[in-house]
Amino acid sequence: MCRWVLVLPLVLLAGLPAAEKDKDGSKADQQKEDKKEKGRPLVDFDAFLKEYDRDKDGSLSKEEMPEWLHYNFARLDANKDGKVSKEELEKGVALLQQRRRPSDVVFVLVEMSDCDECSAEELQRAYEFLHKLDKNNDGKLDAKEIEAGRTQIVKDRVDAILKRLDADKDGKISKDEARGAVKEHFDELDANKDGFVDRDELTAGASAKPSDGKDKPTKDK
Repeated sequence: MCRWVLVLPLVLLAGLPAAEKDKDGSKADQQKEDKKEKGRPLVDFDAFLKEYDRDKDGSLSKEEMPEWLHYNFARLDANKDGKVSKEELEKGVALLQQRRRPSDVVFVLVEMSDCDECSAEELQRAYEFLHKLDKNNDGKLDAKEIEAGRTQIVKDRVDAILKRLDADKDGKISKDEARGAVKEHFDELDANKDGFVDRDELTAGASAKPSDGKDKPTKDK
């Protein structure tokens, strides 16, 4: 049975209001507590520093920070002096909340799986891809290796598009050959307006970051 089926009812029940018999009393008490909480800071920064500041210098190094905050240390350390002061904690209070990281999907695949063979297949695929990115085989990934990996992904994507759409094998795609997204965005992709989309133009299109729409010109009314 899928483990989510067992977990979901417990999650739903946890969010339900208190039983009817103590509805009025507990609701009033809760409102009083809520009013008290509004005047309190989300984090007691003095207590936080006292708990983790092992060398008692009034700030926290990355090693002193709890492990779940290492991810945000660089963002908390606004002046880049290698330590986080009380003032930086106060300014970065939103970063002190423990949140899921994108990479936690790996842990979810392992922990929540109800089909170990399926999870193993997905994890193996991710492992092989990451292993290929580690060109110097040092067991770590750096920014240059990530950039190289992104370049290779784009190249493979462009190669696949040309192989599928370039019917006459002249290294570019005409309007008649275009299909799908290439046809839909043909005029945008055809940067030099020669009536064809070549490899460089496909690469530029495949490498472009998604637009938020803010840079689109507005039409005069």
